[in-house]
Amino acid sequence: MSPQAGWILQKEVVPRLRSAIPRCVHCIGAEDHEELVQDATAIAAKMLHNVELAGKQVTPGNIAYYTIQHCKSGRRSTGSSVVDIMAAGTQLNGNTRLHSLNEVVATDDETGGEIFELQDVFSQDSEDPSQIAARNLDWQTLMARLPAREKAIIVALVEGRTVADVAVAFNLDRSTLQVSKHRLADLILEFMGADILVEVLRLPGWKHDLNTNRERLACRHDRRI
Repeated sequence: MSPQAGWILQKEVVPRLRSAIPRCVHCIGAEDHEELVQDATAIAAKMLHNVELAGKQVTPGNIAYYTIQHCKSGRRSTGSSVVDIMAAGTQLNGNTRLHSLNEVVATDDETGGEIFELQDVFSQDSEDPSQIAARNLDWQTLMARLPAREKAIIVALVEGRTVADVAVAFNLDRSTLQVSKHRLADLILEFMGADILVEVLRLPGWKHDLNTNRERLACRHDRRI
């Protein structure tokens, strides 16, 4: 884009967009009019660039008019898809509808007006699957490196049996079994790291975000009371 076209965009087109878009273009989903103005500016800049390349002459009013029409029809600078579920055109056609995870879906008067949001429907208290998979891989690698006696101790503990069964199976006395248990603990600590207990108890990041939002809304509700 030439400096002249940039000046026209800034001084002639953008003021028209700022004046018309809040009155003519509906926001879709989480959009706001300021965001639409920015997106429309990108569309108008592309139009001006294409006009210059084609060697044509157009007025700033024409650029602003067709940019606004693009925005009204759901076109954005990032694309004009009508099949992408998050695209503005798809939502304008009524094929999809987006909702915020913070949208209130119900209130419980029996518990003092507790608010239930959409995220509460989808959230689970189970552990993050990625953490489970990563830990399983670590345990598989560790188990492959352990001697048979230490493997038997871990299997017994996982199955809910006592290590006394391991002592009987390997014909060990109590002191020897204790030495094996301490050695196993050292091997696990060395392989998994000193912060393994902290990592096991740590909540995944997405769950921290949900808990933070819930606490924020709870504090806001208490302040209103």
